[in-house]
Amino acid sequence: MAARGWLTPRRRSATARSVLAGEAAAEAARKAAGEPGSAPAATADASAPESEFPVAGDTRAAAFFDLDNTVMQGAAIFHFGRGLYKRKFFQRSELARFAWQQTWFRLAGVEDPDHMADVRESALSIVKGHRVSELMSIGEEIYDEYMADRIWPGTRALAQAHLDAGQKVWLVTAAPVETATIIARRLGLTGALGTVAESVDGVYTGRLVGEPLHGPAKAEAVRALAAAEGLDLARCAAYSDSHNDIPMLSLVGHPYAINPDTKLRKHARERDWRLRDYRTGRKAAKVGIPAAAGVGAIAGGTAAAVALHRRRR
Repeated sequence: MAARGWLTPRRRSATARSVLAGEAAAEAARKAAGEPGSAPAATADASAPESEFPVAGDTRAAAFFDLDNTVMQGAAIFHFGRGLYKRKFFQRSELARFAWQQTWFRLAGVEDPDHMADVRESALSIVKGHRVSELMSIGEEIYDEYMADRIWPGTRALAQAHLDAGQKVWLVTAAPVETATIIARRLGLTGALGTVAESVDGVYTGRLVGEPLHGPAKAEAVRALAAAEGLDLARCAAYSDSHNDIPMLSLVGHPYAINPDTKLRKHARERDWRLRDYRTGRKAAKVGIPAAAGVGAIAGGTAAAVALHRRRR
């Protein structure tokens, strides 16, 4: 993405930067997914009963999944950092920072904006001057090394239920859009909305377009993508573990709290949102699903996911 000097944080408000980040993420996601410009036509009745959710053939519905601790254990940016260290992109002292942030994330179970910002700045300085194509190629290797075996099968099955219904499924994450796109493709999803790092002539500048796709920016990205795709948000679903994603969850007609933190669990129960926790007593959830696995390999999980959609806790 070409540099745009007027898009600097100092000259735009936080709200405007959130909108900018969301719109940039939506544009990058559609470009990476190779989608046509025309919006899909509705093929399902908007008044379909809840028991039929997700509605098969409803192309005006889609599903949006947070990544860190919702689809995958831990944070993608930390795993990516480990892979870059292995390839000597930075020194041991910088790895210690990534290791500390990952430890914090695993212990706290939530995204702390200050910690995430620290890691973000480290990541931007590391990739500055490198080609986008180089990082994409390395990202494929890092997925196999550090991420593939950290996918929650239960959440993967929920995503598959939407795919089986003929709906598009998007990751929505603060992770770099390139990393998120790799993960989405390896899981067989439609694409990903992620933080867009500025690049000029295919080389990273070390700056962001807008701000990280976090909190309100995620909601703006979903809103922008829905408008571009002709989606009806009231018929869409969103899944997350973090209270930071309440803006995104509140946009859709079918919000789900997955492995929720304390604040999100409380918020979800107050609003009768659906909840699902794959952590406690679910050791099998630590087993990843190979990228080449077919639908049959997760048929049982998909059936359970559909059952979850049909009942409230």
